[in-house]
Amino acid sequence: MPPLLELRNVKMYYGTSRGTVKAVDGISFRLNKGEAMALVGESGSGKSSLAFTIIRLLPRNVAEAGGEILFHDEELGVVDLAKMNEYEIRRKIRWKKISMVFQASMNALNPILRVQDQMIEPLVLHLGLSREEAVKIAEEALRSVGLAKDVLMRYPFELSGGMKQRVVIAMAIMMRPRLVILDEPTSALDVITQANIMNLLKELKAKFDLSYILITHDIALASEIADKIGVMYAGKLVEVAPADVFFRKPKHPYSQKLLAAMPTLREEKSIEYIPGDVPSLITPPPGCRFHPRCPYAIKGKCDKEEPQTKQIDGSEVACWLY
Repeated sequence: MPPLLELRNVKMYYGTSRGTVKAVDGISFRLNKGEAMALVGESGSGKSSLAFTIIRLLPRNVAEAGGEILFHDEELGVVDLAKMNEYEIRRKIRWKKISMVFQASMNALNPILRVQDQMIEPLVLHLGLSREEAVKIAEEALRSVGLAKDVLMRYPFELSGGMKQRVVIAMAIMMRPRLVILDEPTSALDVITQANIMNLLKELKAKFDLSYILITHDIALASEIADKIGVMYAGKLVEVAPADVFFRKPKHPYSQKLLAAMPTLREEKSIEYIPGDVPSLITPPPGCRFHPRCPYAIKGKCDKEEPQTKQIDGSEVACWLY
């Protein structure tokens, strides 16, 4: 079967007064129908920028955007999102086929509008439904995330953090999209609420046959839901692997360091750290971008030539060690 989503050499650069920021620089991967992929990596690695590139919510200061973002759909066929204009994306794709739960989504709700007004707006604008029809769909969406319909008449400041998160998730699934992008969906929540939200996401995935792209710093959280892991570093995708393979035997030195920095419950180990900082995306290092921090860097190779992605034991890894 063809993948639901396929990225081919996708780029998105920001233009700033200091220079061009290469936030997304040649990303390629495939996401199958019903699959959940977690994107992990340090802050500033380009994870959220990649999400905005996929859903085509590009900022005004885009200096360059390119590559192919192929979306396979029974109704639309195969469409390249990168070549669609804003009107087509808004009418055919965004929220209908691909939706997003934004980072700090608890602040994404307008505090002076009732929840109902915010939920029914896309249904009225994009589907042309009447207000009464839209309210019924909004009520059903709230029931799907475990909230009563009376939440519709409340203002966001009357809801707890977990309830606001559920409302935003309900808005993301309301039009029955095929792909939901989750950008740090449990940030700023306590651990109990985090667990409840993750259980909810798993239930919704099974119920509606959703595909997920989960962006997170929490690798333990990614292990709860992800079928495969993508590791981003300085605008590059350095490794993509099935989750069970990644957690047993990560291939890229950066992936190994990320897991080494994570405490575990079932074994005693020394917690490691990664020296240095994520490099500037305006002037990234030549060759492999991780080489200034890599303990295995090959002088004259890693610092000069960019590694190509190779298939190694079920993983796709960009590293000269292989």
